[in-house]
Amino acid sequence: MTYDLRPTIKVQEHAATAVGITEIVASLKEQITKKNAQIICFEIYPGIDQQLLNQLVAELVPEKVIHSEICTRPKKEINCELAKELTEDRVFGLMTHAEMNDYFDCSAITEVQQEIKATNGLVIVWGVGAALIASSPDITVYFDITRWEIQKRFRKGLNNWLAEPETDALKKFKRGYFFEWRIADKLKSQLRSQTDFYIDGTKNEKWTMIDRATYETIQKKAVQRPFRLVPYFDQSPWGGQWMKEKFELPDEIPNYGWAFDGVPEENSLIFELENAQYEMPAINLVRNYPSQLLGERVYALFGTEFPIRFDYLDTMGGGNLSLQVHPKVEYIQEKFGMVYTQNESYYILDAKEDASIYLGLKNNTDIDELFNELEKASKDSNYRFDDTKYINHFPVQKHDHFSIPAGTIHCGGTNAVVLEISATPYIFTFKLWDWGRLGLDGKPRPIHLEHGRKNVDRRFDEDYVRANLFSPNEILSSNEQALVEKTGLCDLEFIETRRHTFTGEIKLEAHDSVNMLCLVEGESIELFSDDGEFVPITIHYGETFIIPDNCQNVSFKNNGKNPSVVIQAFIMYSGQKNSIGWKLFRFGIKFFRQTNDNLSDLIDHSYGIIKKNRNKEK
Repeated sequence: MTYDLRPTIKVQEHAATAVGITEIVASLKEQITKKNAQIICFEIYPGIDQQLLNQLVAELVPEKVIHSEICTRPKKEINCELAKELTEDRVFGLMTHAEMNDYFDCSAITEVQQEIKATNGLVIVWGVGAALIASSPDITVYFDITRWEIQKRFRKGLNNWLAEPETDALKKFKRGYFFEWRIADKLKSQLRSQTDFYIDGTKNEKWTMIDRATYETIQKKAVQRPFRLVPYFDQSPWGGQWMKEKFELPDEIPNYGWAFDGVPEENSLIFELENAQYEMPAINLVRNYPSQLLGERVYALFGTEFPIRFDYLDTMGGGNLSLQVHPKVEYIQEKFGMVYTQNESYYILDAKEDASIYLGLKNNTDIDELFNELEKASKDSNYRFDDTKYINHFPVQKHDHFSIPAGTIHCGGTNAVVLEISATPYIFTFKLWDWGRLGLDGKPRPIHLEHGRKNVDRRFDEDYVRANLFSPNEILSSNEQALVEKTGLCDLEFIETRRHTFTGEIKLEAHDSVNMLCLVEGESIELFSDDGEFVPITIHYGETFIIPDNCQNVSFKNNGKNPSVVIQAFIMYSGQKNSIGWKLFRFGIKFFRQTNDNLSDLIDHSYGIIKKNRNKEK
């Protein structure tokens, strides 16, 4: 097996402007001389190493240095204001609709701008929100960093922007997810047309700088071909040894219980340049080229969000996942400010004979009795919750596929590897019971029985589960070389999946949507285009990949002796006004007009696209 832990997008006809602090300083000095620059803006994403950046600033020998935080509103005032949105909960908050400038003092900015005007010589303004202070800078540099690197730095002690010191990594992630990453991403997008250079600040030992033209060009090339995201793997309380063995992961970590291999919100992209690698958050591509990546139809429904998520849950040689439920759509809208909810499915990538899934309530379960028992278990770690009395428990086999619409109580059992195929809102899991174990931090993992009680749907009992959530494999086409099956998801979910089993070559139908896929059986396959639109790409077993809507002409070639199997996910669309897509879209109009009037133009544009697509289908 050759699972690629650091996949790249090759753009070797382009080069980085500078690699490493020494080259970056030399390059910036050259630009300062060339432009006779008086003002430089260093805008940074929260999480950049400010000590290293301070070193870079000093080596440019400025006359005056201004850190952005001297212009922020008082920290105490900001945190009091955020308390309602961030809540006391360790995990959940309310999604912010604020912008970076809401947290800066206008009078302080005006005062500093007067200081800048009065300074003879080079002025460098740097920090989070520096661009709000540096009026018409001669050079703007954006320092970016991947989401996973930020999370690792949180665990090592990095604090959130403008936050009081915090040791709980879950609370740090919550503040990032619901607040600071949102406002930082908005500002990054707003600065796109005026940023001269971008610096990849993910690896301190090798900062890499590219100019804006290269930054834009490499992203345009990414949406013209299939590509992989950079996966990451993490330890879990339930264990898991399969990925460690199959993907040849480092031995120093005892287990790898989960992995993100298809989550643009969290994963990154690596571009292989002529002289360096440049890594960026994959969400940049989603925000910068949404129609080319997602397709006009999907963009109209979801905006600059990537709606499909693939990740791994590994319980091989470990324990069960937590017993949990995801919020119903109206609940996630009202409580957390999200547009759509975490409908999902479990595709069983591998399983031992005793592998299982907990799915749905037993028929005639008394909800009050169930939650009374869960309450007792949450208060007393020695109290054994009788899952057999209330929750269905089914055996699973390799390549089974189970739909899990929001409101379905569920839990992955031991000795299985799950490829989770779901809608993107990925942190909204209400744990109901965690089998009496502690988290990796030595604390009980957060249990949310109050949320759970309001979201467990009593309709999803054994009869319903057997009839609707055991995804039947409907054969769509079959010949000597290939079999195409519909494997799910259920009618309550907007993602649809196809399973392709083939021995030779097949051409993929893209369904007028971005596609996310994974090789779930076979050694490797080759992706190619009949018209040579992109250089052929090899995908190995277990690797997830994305095919942009912009890249519709894609075929697969099986490289092994045995058949290969690919699972494909896309956003379905029936063309009927009462379809899920239309319902979601209509809610999107209502929701965004209530929360952000500035999106009216996008909504009107989206309505035109949907209407046009419906007319085409007729």
